[in-house]
Amino acid sequence: MESGYSTSRHHTFAGNPLIGAAAASSASVPSDSDDGLESAVASIRNLLADTAEEEAAGSGIRILPFRHGKPLVESSYASTNSDEGPTWRLAWQSVHKCRELFEASGLKLGGESLVYLGQRNEVVYWALDFTDLNLVSQFGSEERKNAYVELRTLMVAADWSDENAMGEISIAGHARAILEWHGLCQFCGRCGTKTSPQKAGKRRHCQNDSCKKSFYPRVDPVVIMLVIDKANDRALLSRQSRFVPRMWSCLAGFIEPGESLEEAVRRETQEEVGIEVGEVIYHSSQPWPVGPSSMPCQLMVGFFAFAKSFDICVDKNELEDAQWHSREDVKQALTFAEYKKAQRTSSFRVH
Repeated sequence: MESGYSTSRHHTFAGNPLIGAAAASSASVPSDSDDGLESAVASIRNLLADTAEEEAAGSGIRILPFRHGKPLVESSYASTNSDEGPTWRLAWQSVHKCRELFEASGLKLGGESLVYLGQRNEVVYWALDFTDLNLVSQFGSEERKNAYVELRTLMVAADWSDENAMGEISIAGHARAILEWHGLCQFCGRCGTKTSPQKAGKRRHCQNDSCKKSFYPRVDPVVIMLVIDKANDRALLSRQSRFVPRMWSCLAGFIEPGESLEEAVRRETQEEVGIEVGEVIYHSSQPWPVGPSSMPCQLMVGFFAFAKSFDICVDKNELEDAQWHSREDVKQALTFAEYKKAQRTSSFRVH
């Protein structure tokens, strides 16, 4: 994609340049408006119906393939310097290429298979799930290798100071969340009839004429909190058994029905580590599309939580360990050298 993403800083997976204010500022017709969406749908339908027109006008459409929840990415070396790991970007494909691959598997590529992501600089972006194809598509070249890569790997491999890289990972996160939701919502939860995608994948609709229920992507809110011992200038961090060595994290948990965000912070902290929390202060939020496929549209809502008690009692069913960490310990763990080492290791996994 072209450069020109928003210069304001965002959390990973936030700040998607194809949706919301960022996209609206780059187009005369907002990409998420009814007019913009209908125009994009009409364009892709015309191209799929007319091969000749596709060859001429296909440059204004880009498709991001997915397979088993993994986006297709392209990796290459920026230089011959052996100390530098490979860089990656999303491997956008043409309508013509995707149609060829579908036909090679005996399938027809229809507009209902595509999920609208947005448009920017007169280019319309779509996502397409290749999971059901009978072949493992071969993309790329020896210099530029293409592969389907887990979002978590891309998250660590990305240079977080690179606005373009962070914009692309937010696009991939949005696309995965919507595609996975479509996979979960194949049948109506009210009557059991098969559902069909509508409005370029923004919703699904029950095909039963006596039901006609509409379904929209479900967002699962999660609280994540940094529990602070203000008097001793330290923070409580925890780890799970699946974490890599030396990895620690803030506490987090799902919100229960009928519960406020602040109540969820206090309850989860009490349940997991036995700490009583008083004041709770909102920090920020971020989309989290790297959870389980059963909950692909999580929203992490972050808080500072100030402890009123300090003796830790770990729930071993939830956590492996939890400890108080000083400010200096945390600063040392977040050193630039450690971050670059993890980033370089992950970048080789992409390549």
